[in-house]
Amino acid sequence: MICRACQSEDLVSVINLGFSPPSNAFLKKEDMMQGEVYYPLRVKICTNCFLLQTEDFRRAEELFVEDYVYFSSASSSWLKHAEKYCEQITNKLDLNPESFVVEIASNDGYLLKNFKNKNIKCLGIEPTIAAAEVAINLGIEVAMDFFTEDFARGLVDKYNKADLIIGNNVYAHVPNINDFTKGLKFLLSDNGTITLEFPHVLNLIKFNQFDTIYHEHFSYLSLSVVKYLFEKNDMEIYHVEKLTTHGGSLRVFGCHKTRKQVSNSVSDLIEEEKEFGLFDLSQYQSFEEQAFKIKFSFLELLLEFKRKNLKVVGYGAAAKGNTLLNFCGVGKDLIQYVYDASKSKQGKFLPGSHIPVKNPKEIYADKPDVVIIFPWNLSNEILNEYKSLMENSTEFFTIIPTIKKL
Repeated sequence: MICRACQSEDLVSVINLGFSPPSNAFLKKEDMMQGEVYYPLRVKICTNCFLLQTEDFRRAEELFVEDYVYFSSASSSWLKHAEKYCEQITNKLDLNPESFVVEIASNDGYLLKNFKNKNIKCLGIEPTIAAAEVAINLGIEVAMDFFTEDFARGLVDKYNKADLIIGNNVYAHVPNINDFTKGLKFLLSDNGTITLEFPHVLNLIKFNQFDTIYHEHFSYLSLSVVKYLFEKNDMEIYHVEKLTTHGGSLRVFGCHKTRKQVSNSVSDLIEEEKEFGLFDLSQYQSFEEQAFKIKFSFLELLLEFKRKNLKVVGYGAAAKGNTLLNFCGVGKDLIQYVYDASKSKQGKFLPGSHIPVKNPKEIYADKPDVVIIFPWNLSNEILNEYKSLMENSTEFFTIIPTIKKL
């Protein structure tokens, strides 16, 4: 294996989470009598550029299939985040109906619908048919394909260059990150801006967020690595913001070289990454050990619930939950159901663990004793929705970064 950012062969193992099926490969009832394919889930770090990255075992086209079950609009807090971003970036860049906005991995139109409401010309790029069709039904134009440099060249021929390119939680999902970045460069207008959001690898290490590792996440990004990738392609990061989304993310603002003044936010965060130790291999040495500590504690907790004959369920059929369940070897003998608001997941079964996914409306009739919230980054939103259950003695828990009763 070579580093997907700098092509170095000097990679060191950081964490081995065993074997699991792809985290979003949910099963239908008719699939349950067939075998599942499990792949190693291992992460290495490049000792040259310090990109943390998974080993490759499947192509992106096999992971992001046409009936991919993730829909961005399922989270109300994420919808608010998108609406707020649209207002801020429109004002910051003085966008107007003459502007052209392109979002890569536009999913179900959760974000672009805000630009459409402002009469700003926009285009979504989304390879998964199920999500793309939802956006199209909202009146959003969508190009259904994976974004590459060649694809970007075709877009420019058809539409012209973009004043704003958006990529929310897609940069980490790209196997060929250099080709993707070249595509960004080609598609961007002379004075245009690129904004990318991605979970900050510093938080992954600091808060034991190993459950955010799955096959669809090829890279775990720092500002330093993204800055390196942009500079390789004659672009630069001119501003960066810290976000609370997904357990702590970054929003970087990129442009063509020397087109905009670089703010102190970039150098300040680079220095923070250095001080934390992102460029020191010793910082990563205890990561796997911490993951196993959580695994053992989680199993002990579930076994204790089992001994007490409590009804234990999960909430949120998130990819991070599937990583945790498969790493821990938990099945429906310990967690009876998982509830999820996404209709695309309801009536299906979690990959690996085969725990059935139910409509959240059923949770009141089921009256669980314990609810494990898997998307811990949305725990406040979920608790607020189901606070009446807490009043009736149902207990809620999150597992990452440590087991916590809410």
